[in-house]
Amino acid sequence: MIKALIFDVDETLVYYENYDAKEWFSKYLEPAFQQHGINIDFETYRKMVKGILPRSYVERFGIDHVEFWKLVDNVNLRYRKVLAKEGKVKIFPDVPQALSELRTMGLKLAAVSNASQDCTEFVLELFNLRKYFDAVFGKDYSYLDGVKPNPHLILKSLKVLNVPPDKALVIGDSELDVKAAHRAGIKAVQVLRFDNFVEDADYHIRTLDELVDLVKKLVNEQRH
Repeated sequence: MIKALIFDVDETLVYYENYDAKEWFSKYLEPAFQQHGINIDFETYRKMVKGILPRSYVERFGIDHVEFWKLVDNVNLRYRKVLAKEGKVKIFPDVPQALSELRTMGLKLAAVSNASQDCTEFVLELFNLRKYFDAVFGKDYSYLDGVKPNPHLILKSLKVLNVPPDKALVIGDSELDVKAAHRAGIKAVQVLRFDNFVEDADYHIRTLDELVDLVKKLVNEQRH
């Protein structure tokens, strides 16, 4: 019986209008790096974000990796606040109703993100979504390589929710979410927000309304 759902946040529940990673890097992050005497190019940074290189990779340049990611996250939070003021942080319209319905069904909900705890809480609070979640986990500074596709944050959620992997689903938009779910022993539901189809996902849905239907169907099947 499904008892818990673990949601990705960015591009699953909320999105950023006209977001361009390269532009963000050159306009916001690079100047902050320069102020701290850090010389990391965009491609290296992206590889660390995507998990191709470990988060600790910057240590080889003599940079403390925890301080490095705290700097990145502070810049990211500042950027999100600017976008929010400009009305460019958006919520997918199907989110509030679906989360409310899932809670009404008695399910436990968690949100996990590779963004920092502050960034994650900020966007959830922005749209009054925090109230739906029993647990919220952003990246863990005590284990920075524990971001998705590593299952660390998902396993942390299971522990707090006190639910075994076979009684949960992970809902996300990307391959990182699917990989992290499977590494935690959980089935993955991919929301096709931007048509980036991930073949390995166990279920594919277009909207969170479809998620509600899927969960009802699975619960019903498991009862019989």
